[in-house]
Amino acid sequence: MDMKILVVGGGGREHAIVSALARNSDTEIFSVMGNRNPGISCLARDVKLCKETDISRIVSYARKTGVDYAFIGPEAPLEAGIVDQLESIGIDCVGPTRAAARIETDKAFCRDMMELHRIDGCPKYRVFQDPEGAISFINDHEEDLAIKPIGLTGGKGVRIMGEQVDRAGAIAYVKSLGGSVVLEERLIGEEFTLQAFVDGTHLIPMPLVQDHKRAFDGDLGPNTGGMGSYSMPDHMLPFVSETDYKKALAIMKSTIAAMERTGHPYKGILYGQFMNTARGPKVIEFNARFGDPEAMNVLSLLSSDLSDIVVKITTGTLCAADARFDHEATVCKYIVPTGYPDSPAQGDPITIGNHSSALLYYANVEERGGKLSTLSSRTLAFVGVGPTLEEAEKKAELSASAVKGRVRYRRDIGTRALLDRRIAHMKELR
Repeated sequence: MDMKILVVGGGGREHAIVSALARNSDTEIFSVMGNRNPGISCLARDVKLCKETDISRIVSYARKTGVDYAFIGPEAPLEAGIVDQLESIGIDCVGPTRAAARIETDKAFCRDMMELHRIDGCPKYRVFQDPEGAISFINDHEEDLAIKPIGLTGGKGVRIMGEQVDRAGAIAYVKSLGGSVVLEERLIGEEFTLQAFVDGTHLIPMPLVQDHKRAFDGDLGPNTGGMGSYSMPDHMLPFVSETDYKKALAIMKSTIAAMERTGHPYKGILYGQFMNTARGPKVIEFNARFGDPEAMNVLSLLSSDLSDIVVKITTGTLCAADARFDHEATVCKYIVPTGYPDSPAQGDPITIGNHSSALLYYANVEERGGKLSTLSSRTLAFVGVGPTLEEAEKKAELSASAVKGRVRYRRDIGTRALLDRRIAHMKELR
């Protein structure tokens, strides 16, 4: 079936979405992004450069090009109500409405929704709108806390009292946010990501992935948007038991059912970030879209037609048979500018070497005259795919190490040594 699909966003996540859609030769892809992504530009029929939150211009472009569907990549346009506006002119979307996207864009709403509907996996928390109340709570609380701004932070806004900041630092951070925070119990364990296609009622899970937020090898340094990720051939993770997985999936399903009961049914991609604790999986947060880099792992394995899944999501007719994934391992390694994330160097030239062993996804990079240079965020990613984690990691490493320029990446992502530490940590907790 011929169709036109608009993809909003220009990062590595969106390049992975576009690449998966482009496997169907009957799908025409249109793109809106803030900076021109070389990989997306090669696959799209047409590209419009504009801010991804400039909703009126995007709606005008969608109407002009006559697209049938829209696939929303990042969270900011969801918060700005892009789905509501596109659907008002008859364009169905993979992405939740503004009200439903609050599951990500408003952390207080998410926690209160989980508590109201008695959804499992919700940590102990308190919501504050003023600094005085939050500071008083911090001073009276002996245990470590997670300090979360209520709104969007690009995955970099959480501070952990007892690890990243001391009590004085926590109070200073709360003041800098104006007191609009969620204070939660600190969760100890191993993180994992469960993503799913959702049509408002039905939920189809994807392979489990583990992201690596810390900037440097050995999980050191500041948090980033994600330095890379991996998945296993059986679509599980060795420190997540079958019971853990079933609990996490049940939490996701309960969340979708609760959203439907609130009158704001959820359609699109639901991203569940979990901490596997001694007591089982707890929800760190939900995201209202694919993760970046996790999208690159799962979409590199998707053997089903993503265009067909788009139709099924928007028509509420998803079933388990619609989403099939190859049983192979994946390792994603992000190349980032020197100084990332605190002071990334921009405008530095880079050269991509032989990357035939891995899939290449462009992210925040500029191309002029056939030459590439860094911008202010993650530059590009390589995804190795193989029958074992070791083979997938080797492919990603070969390609990543061939990039020349003032860039770096985490060499330890996907290595057996790092995975063994994850497994040992989980055993210690249990």
